[in-house]
Amino acid sequence: MTAQPGAPSAPRHGHPRLPLFALGAAAFGIGTTEFVIMGLLPQVAGDLAVTIPQAGLLVTGYALSVTFGSPFLAVATARMDRRRALLLLMGVFILGNLLCALAPSYWLLMGARVLTALCHGAFFGLGAVVAAALVLPGRKAQAIAMMFAGLTLANVLGVPAGTALGEALGWRSTFLAVVVIGFGAAAALAAFLPRNLPFTPMRLAVEARVLASRQVVLAMLISVASSASLFSVFTYITPLLTTVTGLGTSSVTLMLLLFGVGLTVGNVLGGRLADWRLMPSVIGVLAAIVPLLGLFAFTVQWAVPAALTLLAWGIAAFALIAPLQLRVVNEAAQAPNLASTLNQGAFNFGNAIGAWAGGLALTLGLPYGDLPFMGAAIAGLALALAALSCALDRRAQPAPAKGSDAGRPALGRAP
Repeated sequence: MTAQPGAPSAPRHGHPRLPLFALGAAAFGIGTTEFVIMGLLPQVAGDLAVTIPQAGLLVTGYALSVTFGSPFLAVATARMDRRRALLLLMGVFILGNLLCALAPSYWLLMGARVLTALCHGAFFGLGAVVAAALVLPGRKAQAIAMMFAGLTLANVLGVPAGTALGEALGWRSTFLAVVVIGFGAAAALAAFLPRNLPFTPMRLAVEARVLASRQVVLAMLISVASSASLFSVFTYITPLLTTVTGLGTSSVTLMLLLFGVGLTVGNVLGGRLADWRLMPSVIGVLAAIVPLLGLFAFTVQWAVPAALTLLAWGIAAFALIAPLQLRVVNEAAQAPNLASTLNQGAFNFGNAIGAWAGGLALTLGLPYGDLPFMGAAIAGLALALAALSCALDRRAQPAPAKGSDAGRPALGRAP
C-alpha cells in the first residue's frame, strides 16, 4: 500500500501519540550513543592504551559510517514495509552497542561504532517519513519535531547520565545501558507502530538528478562546515574543561547538561527562525557563532564564564539544524526522501571532519585552550558559503519593475 506521507487517511491508525513516543525513544537512544563517547574519551583512551586524539577518531569513524552508509540503507529499505525496516534498523543499533560494550581492543571498538552508525541516518530519514504519515497534513511538522525531541533530550539527559555512569562504573557500562534503551525502544516500536503504513517508494533516478543542483550542494556544504565547527571543539570538551578550566569530572557532567539545555533551546529557536526567514537566520546565527567561539577561548579559563559561553554556544549551534534541513528540502523539492537522508550524512561528515581536524591539531601541538579558535575559523567558512548562497538567490530573482516591490525577494523565506 502506498500513499503520500501524512495523507488524510493516516488517522485511521489511531491516536499517533504512542507511535511518535516510540520513535522519540529510539531517537533518544541513537542520540545518546552518538554523543556520549565525547564525555568518555579519557576513560576509553586509558583503558585501550591509546591517546585522546586517537580515541577522538571513534567520533570520526561513527560519523563517516553515517555519511556513507545511510544512503545505501535508505535505498535498500526504500520498498520495505516501514515498520519492519525500523525494527531491523533498531536490531543493528542494539547489536552494535553490545559489541561496543564488549570490545577488547581499540580497533574492535571502532568496528562496533561503525556498525552502530549504519542505522543512524537511515532511521532518522525513515522515521521522519513515518511520523508524517501518522497525522493529518497540517500536523506533519509537529509530528517530526516530536520524534527529534528524543535527540535533543539525549543531549540534556542521556549524555550527562551516560558520562556519570561511565565515571562511576566504567565506560562499558554506558554502552550496556544504551543496549537496554535500544531494547525498550524496539519493544515500543513493535507494540505501537501500525502495520502496513502508507509510503511513497523512492524514485532514485529523479532524486539523484535534483541533488546535483548548485543550491542543494551549497546547502549541504553549509551543513558540513557548521557541523565541523561544532565538533572540532566539542569532541574534546571533556579534556578541555579538565585541563584548561580545571574542573573535576562531576563538574564536567554538569557542563554537559548545561550544553544539552542550550541545544534543546536552540532546536526550538531554530524551528521558529526557519518559519520566519530562512537564510537570513542561518547567516545571523553563524555570524554569532564566530565571535562566541573566539570568546570561549578566553572564558574557558574560569568556570562560570565558561558555563555561560557554553550555554550560548549550544543554543546557537542547534539553532542551525532546522533551518539547514529545511533549506535542503526546499531546494530539493522533487527529491525530499534522499535529500533528507543525505543532509543527515552531511552533518555527520562535518562531525567526522571536525573531530579529525581537532585531533590532528592537538597531535601537532595546539593547546586545548586554542581549539575554539579553530572552531571559529570553520564557522567563518560556513558563513561565507551561506553568504554565497544568498548572493546566488539574489542573482536568480527577476529585477523589479520601476516603482514596484513586486520583484523584491523575500530572501530565504520558507515556502
